[in-house]
Formats: sequence, C-alpha cells, structure tokens
Amino acid sequence: MIKSFNVDETCSQMRIDRWLRFKICKMPQSLIEKSLRNGKIKVNQKKVKSSFKLNKNDKIDLYNFDFKEKIINKKVNFQPTNKIIKENEDLIIDNNENFVVLNKSAGISVQGGTKSKKNLIDIFAQSEIFRNEKPYSVHRLDKETSGVFLIAKNRETAQLLTSLFRLRKVHKTYLAICHGEVEKNSGEWNDKLIRYDNGKKLIEEARTSYKVLDKNSNCSFVEMKPITGRKHQLRKQLYAAGHSIYGDKKYSNKLINNSKNKNLMLHAYQIRFMINDKKYTYRALLPKYFNEMLKTKRLNFPNSK
Repeated sequence: MIKSFNVDETCSQMRIDRWLRFKICKMPQSLIEKSLRNGKIKVNQKKVKSSFKLNKNDKIDLYNFDFKEKIINKKVNFQPTNKIIKENEDLIIDNNENFVVLNKSAGISVQGGTKSKKNLIDIFAQSEIFRNEKPYSVHRLDKETSGVFLIAKNRETAQLLTSLFRLRKVHKTYLAICHGEVEKNSGEWNDKLIRYDNGKKLIEEARTSYKVLDKNSNCSFVEMKPITGRKHQLRKQLYAAGHSIYGDKKYSNKLINNSKNKNLMLHAYQIRFMINDKKYTYRALLPKYFNEMLKTKRLNFPNSK
C-alpha cells in the first residue's frame, strides 16, 4: 500500500522528519530513521536522510504502513469557548503582522498534551487575530509559569524566532520568590542537570546569571537570566542551591513547601531580541498573587513603578 503526499509552500525547507510529525503524527524519531533507511519513506522516489529539507511540490511516498495503528493522529484539539478566547486576547502585549506577544497566565499549557488539553495554540487558532494565519509556538514556558510569551503568525517568522532562540540571541529575564536567604547577591550558577529521554540518561550543562533584588532571613526575590535553555532549568538550579521556588511541587523540599500558596512564584518578566536591526523589548506585569506574595514576605521590587 502506498500513500502519497505533495509538499505545499508552507512546508518548503522543512526537514522530512519534522514534516512527518507535523503533517502525519508524532512518530518516534527511531521509527522515522528506520523507515527512511528501509525505503518505506521516500521523497521523489528516492531515499533521503532525516535531515533532508523539502521543497514545494516534492512528492512524499509512504510504503506499507499500517496507517490505522501507526500513523493516524487521533488527537482532538481543544475547543475553547468565546469567553476563554477573549480572556487570553486581553492578555496581549503586542500584536503585529508577524507575531503576538502576551502575558501568559499561570495554569495554561502552551501546547496540548496527554495531561493538558487546554492550551494557547488551540485557543489562538480560533481567535479572530489568527483568522487568516496559523499560530506557531517558538519557545517553551512551563504550564505553571506566567509571563511574556511569543506566538508566531507564519512559518517564516516561526523559523526565524526559533533560530534566534537556538543561537541564544533572545535574552530572557525571570523573577522568582524562593525559600531561604540567598547568600551571594549576584553571580552565575553552573550546573550539570540530569534528565531522561525515553529512558536514556542525559547530562546537560546549565548556566544562569542571577541577582538578588531583595531578601530577608526567610526568603529571597531573585532576578535570573538563563544563558542556556534547559528544561525546568531555573527551577532545578534554585532547588539544587537549596532555595526552591515557592509553589514548586516538583522541585522542592515538601517539609518547607507546604504553605497555603498554590501558585508557582516564577514569572517570565522580560524578553529582548533583534530582527533586521530593529530592537524588540517586552515586559509582562506581575500577576496579582505574585505582588501579594512580595507584600506578605516584605520584599521590595526595585524596578517596579
């Protein structure tokens, strides 16, 4: 059985492995690699590598796949109500022809998954702002983290912004309220973080510069600028330093993090980057619960106005 597809303009210069996950389903990379080697996936009737970049009108043939079991993506997109769409549109900081910037609320995922259906991409896909466009996620922000977030409006901008993030040309600033008094008022954390990918142990270098904005004997208000971009980097590094973030249920000492507060006190405060010699800087106001925690803990925000 052969199933054939033609590449449209929106997927030009996309890698074949990414095209398969984007257009067909989230196949494991190992299955893609094996199928390409065995000739079960061909481009213009030729074998290619997973890094092969497609062009408009390329023909992709899939041979002898059990589509019902292996390929068909049964994911059902989240269907937001008009109220949910309006609530998230009201969080927009900037809306231009290429991307949207918003102050993301805590408790909402960027993309849908097995544990989280409600997500920003599905919400904005139904928004009038994206009537003739498609929302593209270009970076990560944890579900429980609030703050500045970018959504691209077209593939070209998505690729550009993704490249800027990968090349570390996007500069982000986070704010956190953490347990205990951070001893040094500024410095850089350098850690070897461990994570697992399909059972494989990975050790990754993580670097973050930080500055203590205010502190007392019980807690600290810290500004952080990640140099690397590892998953849960800031949360892991503060936990490793003995100063877990208030509200962090994953990286914390449960004996000290059992307060009534349920919110993760981590906020993406600022983002800076440059496109075609034009500088972009966006800041996201702190959530009400974050300001209330600062007040309760008697911490001052010197940059606030």
